[in-house]
Amino acid sequence: MAGAQRTAGLPTRQPVKSPERRVIVITGVTRGLGRALVDECVRAGHTVVGCGRDAGAVAELTSRFPGPHAFRALDVTAEPQVAAWAAEVEARKLVPDLLINNAAVIARTAPLWELSAAEFDRVVDVNLKGVANVIRHFLPPMLARRRGVVVNLSSGWGRSTDRGVAVYCATKWGIEGLTRALAQELPPGMAAVPLNPGIINTDMLRSCFGDSARDYPSPEAWARRAAPFLLSLGAKHNGQALTVP
Repeated sequence: MAGAQRTAGLPTRQPVKSPERRVIVITGVTRGLGRALVDECVRAGHTVVGCGRDAGAVAELTSRFPGPHAFRALDVTAEPQVAAWAAEVEARKLVPDLLINNAAVIARTAPLWELSAAEFDRVVDVNLKGVANVIRHFLPPMLARRRGVVVNLSSGWGRSTDRGVAVYCATKWGIEGLTRALAQELPPGMAAVPLNPGIINTDMLRSCFGDSARDYPSPEAWARRAAPFLLSLGAKHNGQALTVP
């Protein structure tokens, strides 16, 4: 058979050791950072489970990355949808080793008093309540195994402030507090980390920075750095407020 013979006097090539296959759950996978992370995590040999609101983009992901990967169209603010999704994932024995709460929105850039109640509520509902919904339903199986890492994406505006983005700042400061408190509640062997991804040229950044957003890395370039960093996180990082290098 071709390739079965050895060349005399030459050492046998050793197979490359594949990485430990992990189950990675990511919210907000249909665009931006979440979409870029899917590509990198799949490329690294891991199983990715993701959700997003864009049903068309979810269908494309499902076609491109068939099982064991799994994608679902849903809104993280709808707790019954999140609960059903988590139950389906658990039934498939896909307990997360890494849970990444990435889904987030931003309001239009404006003084706080000019935002309507609906605009304010939408940011709070996605950025805070959506994260809580996902943790509420995905964390119990992780707790049963007493291992796994929860990463909640924060922001530079979760550790500083600026005009025109008050509600976004409020939610990301909230993510910092929520995650650090969660870290104190987890058993040994697990971790919760608030993660500032840095400044990336996404639709969200363009809504605030305009054309100057082009001066920053693309989601794809960011993900090439971020994915290995995320996969390196473990129990020793519990409660640490980190930033993608």
